[in-house]
Amino acid sequence: MSANSSQPTAARRMTLMSNAPRFALGQMVATPGALALLEQTGFSALALISRHVHGDWGDCCAEDKATNELSVQQGMRVMSVYRLVDAERLLQTPQDKRSSLPTIWIITEANRSVTTLLLPEDY
Repeated sequence: MSANSSQPTAARRMTLMSNAPRFALGQMVATPGALALLEQTGFSALALISRHVHGDWGDCCAEDKATNELSVQQGMRVMSVYRLVDAERLLQTPQDKRSSLPTIWIITEANRSVTTLLLPEDY
Protein backbone atom coordinates (compact mmCIF):
# COMPACT_ATOMS: atom_id res chain seq x y z
CA MET A 1 0.00 0.00 0.00
CA SER A 2 1.41 3.41 -0.93
CA ALA A 3 1.70 6.32 1.49
CA ASN A 4 -0.97 8.26 -0.41
CA SER A 5 -3.51 5.47 -0.46
CA SER A 6 -4.33 6.02 3.21
CA GLN A 7 -5.46 9.61 2.49
CA PRO A 8 -9.04 10.21 1.44
CA THR A 9 -9.32 10.98 -2.25
CA ALA A 10 -10.60 14.53 -1.59
CA ALA A 11 -7.53 15.29 0.55
CA ARG A 12 -5.05 14.50 -2.22
CA ARG A 13 -4.22 17.37 -4.50
CA MET A 14 -2.74 17.47 -7.95
CA THR A 15 -1.21 20.50 -9.61
CA LEU A 16 -1.59 20.69 -13.36
CA MET A 17 0.81 22.91 -15.25
CA SER A 18 0.64 23.97 -18.84
CA ASN A 19 2.92 25.65 -21.32
CA ALA A 20 -0.10 26.97 -23.19
CA PRO A 21 -0.37 30.76 -23.51
CA ARG A 22 -2.93 32.28 -21.16
CA PHE A 23 -4.30 34.71 -23.77
CA ALA A 24 -3.87 35.70 -27.41
CA LEU A 25 -1.20 38.27 -28.22
CA GLY A 26 -2.44 39.50 -31.59
CA GLN A 27 0.07 41.40 -33.72
CA MET A 28 3.31 42.07 -31.85
CA VAL A 29 4.89 45.51 -32.24
CA ALA A 30 7.60 47.50 -30.47
CA THR A 31 8.50 51.15 -30.28
CA PRO A 32 11.95 52.23 -31.51
CA GLY A 33 12.93 53.10 -27.94
CA ALA A 34 12.01 49.64 -26.69
CA LEU A 35 13.99 47.98 -29.48
CA ALA A 36 17.02 50.16 -28.73
CA LEU A 37 16.87 49.34 -25.00
CA LEU A 38 16.57 45.61 -25.69
CA GLU A 39 19.63 45.79 -27.94
CA GLN A 40 21.56 47.89 -25.42
CA THR A 41 20.84 45.56 -22.49
CA GLY A 42 20.98 42.25 -24.36
CA PHE A 43 17.55 41.15 -23.15
CA SER A 44 15.41 39.04 -25.50
CA ALA A 45 12.06 40.43 -26.64
CA LEU A 46 10.88 36.86 -27.20
CA ALA A 47 11.76 35.84 -23.63
CA LEU A 48 9.89 38.84 -22.19
CA ILE A 49 6.84 38.17 -24.38
CA SER A 50 6.88 34.53 -23.26
CA ARG A 51 6.90 35.62 -19.60
CA HIS A 52 4.02 38.01 -20.30
CA VAL A 53 1.78 35.53 -22.11
CA HIS A 54 2.39 32.87 -19.44
CA GLY A 55 1.39 35.17 -16.57
CA ASP A 56 4.75 36.29 -15.18
CA TRP A 57 3.89 39.98 -14.89
CA GLY A 58 7.40 41.03 -13.93
CA ASP A 59 7.95 43.86 -11.46
CA CYS A 60 4.28 44.77 -10.92
CA CYS A 61 2.85 45.44 -7.48
CA ALA A 62 0.48 42.87 -5.97
CA GLU A 63 -2.56 44.96 -6.91
CA ASP A 64 -1.51 45.16 -10.58
CA LYS A 65 -0.82 41.42 -10.64
CA ALA A 66 -4.33 40.77 -9.31
CA THR A 67 -5.76 43.14 -11.91
CA ASN A 68 -3.90 41.24 -14.65
CA GLU A 69 -5.30 37.93 -13.42
CA LEU A 70 -8.81 39.37 -13.60
CA SER A 71 -8.04 40.93 -16.99
CA VAL A 72 -7.01 37.57 -18.44
CA GLN A 73 -10.29 36.01 -17.27
CA GLN A 74 -12.51 38.90 -18.37
CA GLY A 75 -10.76 39.89 -21.60
CA MET A 76 -9.40 43.24 -20.48
CA ARG A 77 -6.02 44.89 -21.13
CA VAL A 78 -2.99 43.08 -19.66
CA MET A 79 0.24 44.88 -18.73
CA SER A 80 3.62 43.59 -17.57
CA VAL A 81 6.63 45.55 -16.29
CA TYR A 82 10.14 44.20 -16.80
CA ARG A 83 13.29 45.78 -15.35
CA LEU A 84 16.15 44.98 -17.70
CA VAL A 85 18.78 44.25 -15.06
CA ASP A 86 20.04 41.03 -13.51
CA ALA A 87 18.04 39.50 -10.66
CA GLU A 88 20.58 40.45 -8.00
CA ARG A 89 20.52 44.13 -8.95
CA LEU A 90 16.73 44.11 -9.02
CA LEU A 91 16.55 42.61 -5.53
CA GLN A 92 19.07 45.14 -4.21
CA THR A 93 17.09 48.08 -5.59
CA PRO A 94 14.38 49.36 -3.22
CA GLN A 95 10.87 49.12 -4.67
CA ASP A 96 10.45 52.92 -4.68
CA LYS A 97 13.67 53.34 -6.75
CA ARG A 98 13.02 50.68 -9.38
CA SER A 99 11.41 53.08 -11.85
CA SER A 100 14.92 54.47 -12.46
CA LEU A 101 16.06 51.06 -13.80
CA PRO A 102 15.90 50.31 -17.54
CA THR A 103 12.27 49.27 -18.03
CA ILE A 104 10.12 47.72 -20.74
CA TRP A 105 6.35 47.60 -20.53
CA ILE A 106 4.39 44.98 -22.47
CA ILE A 107 0.73 45.74 -23.05
CA THR A 108 -1.80 43.43 -24.69
CA GLU A 109 -4.97 45.27 -25.65
CA ALA A 110 -8.35 44.14 -24.36
CA ASN A 111 -9.49 42.93 -27.78
CA ARG A 112 -6.23 40.94 -28.10
CA SER A 113 -5.50 42.55 -31.47
CA VAL A 114 -2.03 43.84 -30.58
CA THR A 115 0.72 43.44 -28.00
CA THR A 116 3.15 46.33 -27.70
CA LEU A 117 6.64 46.50 -26.20
CA LEU A 118 7.37 50.06 -25.15
CA LEU A 119 9.24 52.28 -22.76
CA PRO A 120 7.19 53.91 -19.99
CA GLU A 121 7.87 57.31 -21.55
CA ASP A 122 6.47 56.04 -24.89
CA TYR A 123 3.03 55.55 -23.31
